Amino acid sequence: MMDTQTAEYWIETLRLRKHPEGGYYREVYRSNETVSSGALPPRFRGERNLATSIYFLLPGSEVSRLHRLSADEVWHFYTGSSITLYIFHPSGEHRTIQLGSDAGRGEVFQAVVDHGSWSGAKVDAQDSFSLVGCTVAPGFDFDDFEIRTRPELLREFPGHREVIEALTAPETP
Repeated sequence: MMDTQTAEYWIETLRLRKHPEGGYYREVYRSNETVSSGALPPRFRGERNLATSIYFLLPGSEVSRLHRLSADEVWHFYTGSSITLYIFHPSGEHRTIQLGSDAGRGEVFQAVVDHGSWSGAKVDAQDSFSLVGCTVAPGFDFDDFEIRTRPELLREFPGHREVIEALTAPETP
């Protein structure tokens, strides 16, 4: 029997696969109802499901690279180490939210990333993992998912070099 407090246990048990932003995921819900493109804001090209949700596991040795969605995203903490979510709002505002189960330390079970914001995450205990869920509405579509290069993000948010370098891949010459 595998130890339930390991990333490997959850990756195998939940049948997770690699995610392009880092970590592992599996979609667990996709609404069978849709919203027509005409009823959505112009940032969406085509119809979308009402909502989607995934399991997302981030090992302490990896990061969730800075990425942006066209839809709002709600993060839900499940188990493992607490995880710090870094959010860059289009206005330039930067904030961090610590997801976890220790309310006395300011950790929360849920956090919202507003559409159009850049977000990424790091597990607080490097020798651990964090298992969270992410719910997106309107539903997630890879057409609404964007990852930029480190130089592009440094130009947009020049005062946050340390965080951006930690949450982006180094550029190869």
